[in-house]
Amino acid sequence: MAGVQTAVALREQGFTGPVTLIGAEPHQPYDRPPLSKAVLLGKAEGSAFDIDFDSLGVELRLGVEVTGLRPADHEIDTEAGPVPYSTLVVATGAHPLTLPGGEGVPGVHLLRTLDDAGRLGAVLKDRRDVVVVGAGWIGAEFATAAREAGCAVTVIEAADRPLAGALPAEVTVPMARWYAESGAELRLNARVEHIEPGRVVLAEGAGRSGERTALPADAVVVGIGARPATGWLAGSGAALDPDGAITADDRLRTSLPDVYAVGDCASFPSARYGTRLLVHHWDNALQGPRTVAADIVAETARPAAASVGAGEEAGAGAGADAGAGAGGPSPAPYDPVPYFWSEQFGRFVQYAGHHAETDTLLWRGDPADPAWSVLWLRDGAVRALLAVGRPRDLAQGRRLIESGAEVDPAKAADPAVPLKAALR
Repeated sequence: MAGVQTAVALREQGFTGPVTLIGAEPHQPYDRPPLSKAVLLGKAEGSAFDIDFDSLGVELRLGVEVTGLRPADHEIDTEAGPVPYSTLVVATGAHPLTLPGGEGVPGVHLLRTLDDAGRLGAVLKDRRDVVVVGAGWIGAEFATAAREAGCAVTVIEAADRPLAGALPAEVTVPMARWYAESGAELRLNARVEHIEPGRVVLAEGAGRSGERTALPADAVVVGIGARPATGWLAGSGAALDPDGAITADDRLRTSLPDVYAVGDCASFPSARYGTRLLVHHWDNALQGPRTVAADIVAETARPAAASVGAGEEAGAGAGADAGAGAGGPSPAPYDPVPYFWSEQFGRFVQYAGHHAETDTLLWRGDPADPAWSVLWLRDGAVRALLAVGRPRDLAQGRRLIESGAEVDPAKAADPAVPLKAALR
């Protein structure tokens, strides 16, 4: 997404030079959200972007893995040989984490790529017994699809609640019952000891009497998080944080000259939230490329050359030869209100903003109901919002976050009062 949108944004903003898009996957660049939904359930064969790259003058180099970056030479190394650049856009995304001991065991799957979705689609078609490791966003979405396909589903989560790393207990504990309502079994405080063909063995104490428990599993799906796909930058001098994310600035420029980073692989400083954000969601991969493209176009005084991106995912890299026409002023700092959504267990879940533990939690509605929302407030202003089945709350709350306007807590807590009418 990030690589493709960078290439498209360059053309939309008047860039006229060569643009090269490099991706490690052999498939036409595709969108990811359908992989855990329509593609997984066999309702769609793929999710390729409806973009005519030829008419845009974008050269695709697919099935090419990038292995290194040599900034002093302005070249990237690929298995097909070196590729020169003058401006490089890194959009390599993230790698899903694997379960220790699960590598090479038959029936253990990840869900990140089109090929992953194809393999798992066959599992769902056969209505197999499925064990999902991790009750995060991807685990919940896959469990939803597996139940819809008629599979027996058990979800294992090491924490005491789903989405433990993303949302506070007050919010996620009520969400745990969604699993049972769908017919999936959710096992909390459970850890995998090891995986064998056909079964998952939980660590001691995970059983109902404290003994080890073995769960039948024709397939095991691991959804325990992801890390930025930046290992190929080793030795390049690019500044990375401890988790491997590229530490870009507020215009998504890296510590290396003429190198940008966008999407899941890069963090950026947010003046809005006073911290550095690493956002692994679709909207960030859509918004960030516009800032990158604007900055590249504005830097037309530099010598012309090529910009190339490299990726572990189809469409993960975007590049451009700096041959734009008239330059312009530097773009505004990149400081969006983060946004994402998830479809799970018959519910449409949306989140906007970024909350801290010290923010005040404010409920709009009862979590036992089909639709409700939660606000996070700081000094009277909305900092973040989670909406379950209340898209209007999300839309209006997002605008409140962007404006920084203060709200009346009593009005904001009343689900019958539109959020736009809850201003102080």
